[in-house]
Amino acid sequence: MGKAHGIAAALAVALMGLAGCGTPGAPLPPSLDLPERVGDLSAARSGDQVSLAWTMPLRNTDKLMLKGNVAVRVCRQLDGGVCEAAGTDLWLAPGAAGKSAENLPQALASGTARPLRYFVELKNRNGRSAGLSNAALVLAGAAPSPVTDLTAEVQKRGVVLKWTPGVEGAVRLERTLLTPPTQKQKESLLAAAPEPVELNLLVDPGGTTGHALDKDIHFGQTYEYRAQRVVRVEESGRMLELASALSPPLRVEARDVFPPAVPAGLVAVATVPENGGEATIDLSWQPDTENDLAGYAVYRREGSEEWRRISGGEPVVGPAYHDAHVQPGHTYDYAVSATDRSGHESARSAEAQETVPMP
Repeated sequence: MGKAHGIAAALAVALMGLAGCGTPGAPLPPSLDLPERVGDLSAARSGDQVSLAWTMPLRNTDKLMLKGNVAVRVCRQLDGGVCEAAGTDLWLAPGAAGKSAENLPQALASGTARPLRYFVELKNRNGRSAGLSNAALVLAGAAPSPVTDLTAEVQKRGVVLKWTPGVEGAVRLERTLLTPPTQKQKESLLAAAPEPVELNLLVDPGGTTGHALDKDIHFGQTYEYRAQRVVRVEESGRMLELASALSPPLRVEARDVFPPAVPAGLVAVATVPENGGEATIDLSWQPDTENDLAGYAVYRREGSEEWRRISGGEPVVGPAYHDAHVQPGHTYDYAVSATDRSGHESARSAEAQETVPMP
């Protein structure tokens, strides 16, 4: 009896050894092929339209590559209620850039601003999913009235934009550079840092001034401006925006037709050398600091004569001039203008008068 029990135990150990050496274990459960949940859903509202964007996953929850298009359901949730369908279902490829948009129903496009959450859900061929995506938050409620009368005026200090003031929220200006630099300009070591192609500026936080100055333009470029009113609401520690529809695009060619500033501080001082040399009058003035300054032109007249340019055809580079063609006992009036590299000349400065003393 004892010997038989020992033989049975030895056979059991041998069988266990065989099971661990190549014999199949318990079968694994079949893959459900559930697409991974979306984790980067974002939402933006403009006017009464909400636009969604996300990235489709490449794998399922078993880390296996997805094959074929995936069913996508979009839904929205108000005040913790049921997640209602928002638009029609989609079929998108793994790894694709997902996009969806809907016009809000009247009930959600009216009333006070309140949080509205969007989700996407990816389903397998059996209609099963791994759950909803992250929540993308926008504001339901009546959007602000749009800006309908945006105007622009190019001035020397920049582009002045105007619109009818409102009582609701701020105004955002969107600027697009329509003439970006060429590759050669980008590669130039002497070129300044390129300006951004897209630029957003939130102005008029009280909604009452109705104007703004874009002083960061570059003359010679063409821009496009659009405006929208924006109401900002804090929700769960985040600042959410409820914006109107964008205004029609306004094209602006920033041409430099403006002369430099008129020189100031002109002073004339006569000198007669004691050794009997030629008399002279030295002029000086405050320097112009504009970036496109080419130089200055010096004008002179005597008595009732007409003004005459005495500095030659090329601009004077620095803020000083030496007039050696004067006569003792004569009185001269002087004025100075500034010229930019485009050839625009300013008005003449205030006059400075000087009399050359007799030797």
